[in-house]
Amino acid sequence: MGYLAVVDYGAGNLMSVCKALDFIGCENRIAHTARELEDAAGVILPGVGAFSDAMQALGESGLREPVLAAARQKPFLGICLGMQMLFESSEEMGNTPGLGLLKGTVARIPTDLKLPQIGWNSLEIVRENPLTQGLCTGDWVYFVHSYQVVPQCEEDLSAVCDYHARVPAMVAKGNLFGCQFHPEKSGETGLRILRNFAGLLREGNR
Repeated sequence: MGYLAVVDYGAGNLMSVCKALDFIGCENRIAHTARELEDAAGVILPGVGAFSDAMQALGESGLREPVLAAARQKPFLGICLGMQMLFESSEEMGNTPGLGLLKGTVARIPTDLKLPQIGWNSLEIVRENPLTQGLCTGDWVYFVHSYQVVPQCEEDLSAVCDYHARVPAMVAKGNLFGCQFHPEKSGETGLRILRNFAGLLREGNR
């Protein structure tokens, strides 16, 4: 099947992701180099913190172009801030360009509830994709964020949650996927998503 690369650019929660992948029996490694991304069967882009800091760290790591290349060629999953980075820009701390792999922007969640949204919330599946197999509307997952993606194309939106606002929770387009929540911290629902993603690696090797 090949291994799943977890991108280390200095702004991601790597170990919890890797531990979850170990738990489901998916071979993985933390990727520090372009070669490790090129050789991987699939890639996960994690992220925590501020959008501008993460984009700067990715650029300084030398992995921005290898990440873009991987996202165009193989199963690719952005988690939390990593999902936001897939889009064109973010208004957080000014207007910062993203990777531009998906059309749309990132904006503060338009809610009267406390931000950041921290804790469990339920999903509403609006469009099925390979990662939602075995999931149902009402399944609970774990969020930590104050900003949300605003997809230009409604077709890219796969799941939402309610936080006194319709908050995008999952996106999908072709081989490209994103989870605003943390599947590695979301119990059996999160593990199901990671198993589904790992299954795409096996399909790619047939």
